[in-house]
Amino acid sequence: MNLIFSDERMPGQTVVDNMTEAAKLCVLEEDLDPERVEISVTFVSTEEIHELNKIYCGKDSVTDVLSFPQYDSLKEMRNERVLCLGDVVICSEQALLQADEFGHSSERELVYLFVHSVFHLLGYDHMNEDEKSEMRTQEEKIMSQIGLLR
Repeated sequence: MNLIFSDERMPGQTVVDNMTEAAKLCVLEEDLDPERVEISVTFVSTEEIHELNKIYCGKDSVTDVLSFPQYDSLKEMRNERVLCLGDVVICSEQALLQADEFGHSSERELVYLFVHSVFHLLGYDHMNEDEKSEMRTQEEKIMSQIGLLR
């Protein structure tokens, strides 16, 4: 598993280690080889994520995480030697606010947002209740496996 982090606003090593382990578990859920997978991870300010959300999603608001998948389907992914799944952009400030709001650690919130985004890169979505339920089940399974429960 190769996570490529931007140098700015890097979280602590514990968060990086948990993200790496979580990403491995996420791709294994889809029977992909973690040794072939790369994901770009960037941490941005509220202003930056607001602008990205406006440009790429048409939403004039701050959000916590954005996912930019490289592939349209798992089938397409399986044909590649190196899987550059895509880009994850996390707003650290928003994550810290949400951690406080939900009453859990900032580490858990950052890793959860990352796991959520990785599942988007793998083709999951939450546009309807069935998709949302399936995605949440997968997210909680991974969070449980790395010991970051609610």
